[in-house]
Amino acid sequence: MQSIRTRLTMAYAAAMMVTLLLFSLALLSVRRMTLMDELRHQAEIEADQVVRAVNLARSTGTEAMFAQDDPLATRTVSVRLRAFLSLLDGYVLVQDSTEYDIYASSAVKSLSVESRSDFSDAARSAASNAPPRVLRMSDDEVVLAAREVPLSSNARYRVFAALSTSAISFTPRELVSTMAIVTPLLLGLSLAFAYGIAGRSFRPIDRMVDQVQAISDGRSLHRRLNIGEAGQELARLALTLNEMIERLETSFGALRRFTADASHELKTPLAVMRADVERAMSPTAGTTEQAVALEEALQQVTRMADLVDSLLTLARADEGRFDLYREPVEMAPLVREVVETARLLGEDADLTIDAPLLEEAEVLGDLTRLRQLMLNLVTNAIKYTSRGGRVSIALTCGEEVVTFTVEDTGIGIAAADLPYVFERFWRADRVRSRASERGGFGLGLAICQWIAQAHSGQLTVQSRLGRGSTFTVTLPLAGAPGSGMTGEYHAVEPETGMLTAD
Repeated sequence: MQSIRTRLTMAYAAAMMVTLLLFSLALLSVRRMTLMDELRHQAEIEADQVVRAVNLARSTGTEAMFAQDDPLATRTVSVRLRAFLSLLDGYVLVQDSTEYDIYASSAVKSLSVESRSDFSDAARSAASNAPPRVLRMSDDEVVLAAREVPLSSNARYRVFAALSTSAISFTPRELVSTMAIVTPLLLGLSLAFAYGIAGRSFRPIDRMVDQVQAISDGRSLHRRLNIGEAGQELARLALTLNEMIERLETSFGALRRFTADASHELKTPLAVMRADVERAMSPTAGTTEQAVALEEALQQVTRMADLVDSLLTLARADEGRFDLYREPVEMAPLVREVVETARLLGEDADLTIDAPLLEEAEVLGDLTRLRQLMLNLVTNAIKYTSRGGRVSIALTCGEEVVTFTVEDTGIGIAAADLPYVFERFWRADRVRSRASERGGFGLGLAICQWIAQAHSGQLTVQSRLGRGSTFTVTLPLAGAPGSGMTGEYHAVEPETGMLTAD
């Protein structure tokens, strides 16, 4: 398969050949037209010379114009005039008023009968003092010019002068021979020039290919293409590739973290299960000890099943294969149910769960997933709120959206960690140590984010380390514009209050 550089060079050479051919044809046509114009002008000059000779003969006397010893003196020209006319080139014919040929040059007399007849017919039909015209005879092709010499009111002479087109020195054969010499030289120069220009143009692409090959090993995704002095189109291509490489770097990093975190989360329960099974299978283990070991193993199995179920939910969501059953959902009763569940969960930690504002609102969504979203946020708040703390739940209705808020007085999240709270398996170190005894996976907020987006809503978070966190879910009301569109996640920086897209 030929390279683009070779194809461009061949295309340029073909275009050059076509251009040369068209130029040659145009040159031949223009040159022929120019020479034909010159030939017409020469024919007119020769006709005018014949007219001047006849007028000169008339001015010097009849005896100088006509032969006196000839009984047909009125039908012939004098020897002196004949001698002058014989010096003219081409075909010369002089006729009297009766259209009798009183002089015909040797070229006219040498014509065949058919050509002589054609010449005479053309001379009779030619308009005097009209532009010369081309006459094609069987013997020759000529340019014919006609003039009229009046002698009296009833007498006149007509003069015809014709030059052969064979007198044109420039022929197609001469052009072909010239182009046969010039064309190979021009073609070679054009090929070398086109190949050099194409190579120079593709040099930035070659460098870009080398850089992409160096990056494509998967371990150098931190590198970017050097745009340099590339043209506008190549600069756009380099910027697009850099953006793609950046997305790939982010995806590969997320995949590595996901694999490492998933392995870590599965490694611990598998190790515990193995120890419990070995303890239960020990010959010295009693019935009670075996039951305790199997119960611990069952807890780890349940934990792993929850983890796999969460991963499966997120995987299906990523592929767009998770269908939601949308129906009108009354939010106030759903939130009251979540509040009751929260109060039960917070009793052991002596937490205060209150719901100061619950307004009526209706959304179009999946009841099960909305309940999961709210319970995850409430459970998360209870888990990371210290004993004796407070969790506040609110539901407010706007013109087009309904807002569900969960505010706690827990340990909070550092500003540097805030943009990552919705990443899968992400847990800040302090949170991880605080919650180690409760066994969180770091997938709950990622699932909450997906549920909010699937309902054309937004999930935002505001938090300060040591002062608690506020999670806010905004969903479009049923029938509101955009209620069927996909939403997006935003995290709010506590210091600036600005929204940052994740």
